[in-house]
Amino acid sequence: MKRTLGRTAITAALATLPGWKFRRDALEKTFKFAGFPDALAFMLRAGFEAEAMNHHPDWRNCYNRVVVRLNTHDAGGAVTGKDVELARRIDQC
Repeated sequence: MKRTLGRTAITAALATLPGWKFRRDALEKTFKFAGFPDALAFMLRAGFEAEAMNHHPDWRNCYNRVVVRLNTHDAGGAVTGKDVELARRIDQC
């Protein structure tokens, strides 16, 4: 099982991740784009980052918005350092 982060560590990580929030046991952020093609391109770039880490987000897309939720399934659905790292990488997409 992966090492989970406590509330203090999550709060500290969120201070370095603009726009991310801790909701329902996951890191979550909504990204908004000019339209569907931009949202889809973002999902493709973020998907390659997730695949490189072998750590895949729960996400949904509706036209120009992408909601990303990150937690670690093999850590019982808790937030781990992998989630923080993937959030950082996604922000660069």
